[in-house]
Amino acid sequence: MIHEQATDKRTLKTIRHTADLIVVGGGLSGVCCAITAARAGIRVVLVQDRPVLGGNSSSEVRLWVLGATSHMGNNNRWAREGGVIDELLLENLYRNPEGNPLIFDTILLEKVVLEPNITLLLNTAVYEVEKATTDTISGLKAFCSQNSTLYDLVAPLFCDASGDGIVAFQAGAAFRMGAESRDEFGEKFAPSAEYGELLGHSLYFYTKDTGRPVRFVPPAYALDDITKIPRYKRFNAQEYGCQLWWIEYGGRLDTVHDTETIKWELWKVVYGVWNYIKNSGQFPEAETMTLEWVGQIPGKRESRRFEGDYMLRQQDVVEQRTHPDAVAFGGWSIDLHPADGIFSEKPGCNQWHSKGIYQIPYRCLYSHNIANLFLAGRIISASHVAFGSSRVMATGAHVAQAVGMAAALCTRNQSLPRHLTAPAQMQQLQQELLKAGQHIPGLQLQDEKNLVGQATLTASSEFVLSDLPPDGPLLALMQSAAQMLPLPTGPIPALTAFVTADRNTTLTVELRRSSKSFNHTPDVTLESKTLMINKGRQEITLSFDSHLDEPQYVFVTFLKNEHIQLQYSQLRVTGIVSVFNKINPAVSNYGKQEPTEDIGVDTFEFWCPERRPAGQNMALRISPGIRLFSPENVRNGIQRPTNQPNAWVARQNDSNPTLTVSWPEKQRLSQVVLSFDTDFDHPLESVIMIHPETVSPFCACEFILCNDRQERIAHQTDNHQSRTIIRFANPIETSILTIHLKPQTDHAPASLMEVRCYGE
Repeated sequence: MIHEQATDKRTLKTIRHTADLIVVGGGLSGVCCAITAARAGIRVVLVQDRPVLGGNSSSEVRLWVLGATSHMGNNNRWAREGGVIDELLLENLYRNPEGNPLIFDTILLEKVVLEPNITLLLNTAVYEVEKATTDTISGLKAFCSQNSTLYDLVAPLFCDASGDGIVAFQAGAAFRMGAESRDEFGEKFAPSAEYGELLGHSLYFYTKDTGRPVRFVPPAYALDDITKIPRYKRFNAQEYGCQLWWIEYGGRLDTVHDTETIKWELWKVVYGVWNYIKNSGQFPEAETMTLEWVGQIPGKRESRRFEGDYMLRQQDVVEQRTHPDAVAFGGWSIDLHPADGIFSEKPGCNQWHSKGIYQIPYRCLYSHNIANLFLAGRIISASHVAFGSSRVMATGAHVAQAVGMAAALCTRNQSLPRHLTAPAQMQQLQQELLKAGQHIPGLQLQDEKNLVGQATLTASSEFVLSDLPPDGPLLALMQSAAQMLPLPTGPIPALTAFVTADRNTTLTVELRRSSKSFNHTPDVTLESKTLMINKGRQEITLSFDSHLDEPQYVFVTFLKNEHIQLQYSQLRVTGIVSVFNKINPAVSNYGKQEPTEDIGVDTFEFWCPERRPAGQNMALRISPGIRLFSPENVRNGIQRPTNQPNAWVARQNDSNPTLTVSWPEKQRLSQVVLSFDTDFDHPLESVIMIHPETVSPFCACEFILCNDRQERIAHQTDNHQSRTIIRFANPIETSILTIHLKPQTDHAPASLMEVRCYGE
């Protein structure tokens, strides 16, 4: 029993935590930053003011995680973000293909609490910043309402991933809020005051069908006139959650301090919308439906943006400018919304895509006037226009991983964030990120400690792309379609395709490539042929005279003709994909991007893949066959398809696909790292979307490692991640490492993107 006498005043319990890095904000950016830093060997305190992790992706908000893949609605092939964010999304696919946001919560919590170097503080809000000098933070004060405890948080380095910049703001870091003028950075897409300078908040709802009539009596504060929403006729009984992302409000208000006001307005809208669906008589299918969940906090898009040594701008996104300090990439469209949100007469968003992914420089990731403060998530140093692209969660998480690794190097070297911009330190940061699975466009891993670099590589077989057999569906050419083929420098091989026509007609076939070899936008037409097609089934031979000056993908393009059916193949291969000139209104893809005025963006067509189980390759015979799937690819320093497949692929009929790594002398192996093809084209949306599989068909589901005596030294049966690290408690002494792969399916040959081996 506790019995205390009356007293004048009591102080709350206070706990002091010291660490190498304090990360404030437990959204995806904070989570990925903390995990990356912890795995790099430093002590991290992760502070989150909510009861769950994930921020806008959590069960409290329920926004799907997206980034450069953009719902597969743009030309960014194999562009899903790598590293920890990739690991989280693949784990969610494996456990939760239905997209239950509660399950995603558990995955994030599990990944964090399993890291021994992370101290997690949930329900804990930072309320004060302490400084040692004008430009140096010394500590933070935080409070947890659930346990009535104060925390003193002390570290040499801090990362603000809080969304509104609670640490950076109090520390006095320079920031911006609103939109820059066109003149400041020469950004032609800078919005007018009439359009608005801030994106608003959103709040979602979920419904369910109970199987019996359910009535709905709206609360008194519900919006009583649905016609106040200009686009109210878009509402229906089928869409829910973040499919209704355009339920947005607050862009004319202070999106930090007016958040509670904005939330109440969004509640009014949500309950008014549901009242319209339930009680207007327009939706009889809603009679048995009920509200299952309504968000209690809004998802925020924009508030403060803090200034680093460089500000990302529109030209970086559109022109894909390169930076010596690139540490991450973006690829979502420049996506701005009218400030009036759901009450605007304008479309809910104004999206403009680039032709490919773009680099994000490290100089955007730390405050230019607070020496020990990193920035992560949507508050990084970017103009309002560039922020329209960099703000999305997967991009923010990918950027935050660079912060986590940078913090680890700063700790190791007892340095500050800006010091890493020196060329030698930046190269070290970039290489450490690449080793951790981070993809940085234009960079390759060069790891002198990787023993595979001195080894001889042999394989049980090597795939040659000479035949995509005509054993798949026969599909009408209702939209223009193309087969992407990787080619080396030199001539174009002869091709044979299979078509069926319902009458005599013509077919136009074009050979295209991208104007930049690393892009996948077919904006250059090399040749065009118009062929006479007779009624019935036939083979057509395609011979091209063009030569490629550099290795890249070509697009064998069949223009739309509703009287023709193309034969497809069941065979799926790493780095081989078909694409279609189709629309995807969810990301403002209407087949072709055509700005009506000079707003500093390009005109080009969209060529996008189909989601599985569709999206088969076109049936083709190719002569000579394409030989780009060599074992040598596993040590080229690239872990995904880019301008080439970058993978070893076995033949389809190889009953025991095996890669052998041999050294002239015995090695003592302490660690083996394997990188697999988990289909970086797949966005892996975390909620709403129901995925047809739990593991990528290209990813080996099982593998066995053997030594030079053919003894098993490792065996994994549930492989589903892009990167798997095998650590040996006692080093393995061997002159040979054999890697046996078991493919997921007979229709996708085994493949491996990378092998790395390390000694003691």
